[in-house]
Amino acid sequence: MGAGAKHRLVFVDRLLATLVHLRHAVTHDVLACWFGVDRSTITRAIGEVRPLLAERGCTIGPGVRLRTLAEVLDHLGASGKTGIIDGTEIRVRRPAAGRKDRDKFISGKSKQNAVKTMVVTDGDSRVLFCSPAQHGSCADITHARQLGLVKLLDGGPALEILADAGYQGLGAQTGGRVVTPPHRKFKKNAPDWYEEMHERQRKAHSSRRIRVEHGIAHLKNWRALARHLGRREHISDTMQAVAALLSHQQTADQTPACTM
Repeated sequence: MGAGAKHRLVFVDRLLATLVHLRHAVTHDVLACWFGVDRSTITRAIGEVRPLLAERGCTIGPGVRLRTLAEVLDHLGASGKTGIIDGTEIRVRRPAAGRKDRDKFISGKSKQNAVKTMVVTDGDSRVLFCSPAQHGSCADITHARQLGLVKLLDGGPALEILADAGYQGLGAQTGGRVVTPPHRKFKKNAPDWYEEMHERQRKAHSSRRIRVEHGIAHLKNWRALARHLGRREHISDTMQAVAALLSHQQTADQTPACTM
């Protein structure tokens, strides 16, 4: 006989409780009342189901999922599609006083305690990858390098990755595969013709890159990512679980229904 307490919730109920928690950020106490169980049962159920959802990866077709950044780049290279990357921040609770890494969570952009993730989408705003969380003070380009983006693109498949100015410099390191906004050559007293050309190029790049912002907005519609109030060690699983669920929904919406 196995040791330990048995679940009072069947797997379907545990999955449902986890989905409601991720989508609407319903507290464990409320979920416990809904399902008629103890709060610890809900906590244990979410703690077991959330990693399973995170491990599924992002769905790009029936039964086809991408789990790593290398698989995403191979998919983009094989399909000829353009990828778009961007970093996004999620506010978290401030670490306890006295912790050595307390200041690492303060974002230089928002000046708030946050973690960040790198999101990869295609030109249709479909989420292809969501990286594990990094502390908020980490620069976007540093995070991309830590994830191995430069090594994977160096000598890898021929593809195009659009990025914002936060990734300036990756283009030279990846053989032009990462495309960032045009670098401004004149900082002062620029000629009128140059101002017009630079603005036109900047807007053209921004209009192509805006799709990743739409993908991030869809992720943030899940209340668990609007502001994370739980334990910080769970945020990576939460991000990747939401990305997996969202990509599955996006793929289902884009798949034409079978007709008789």
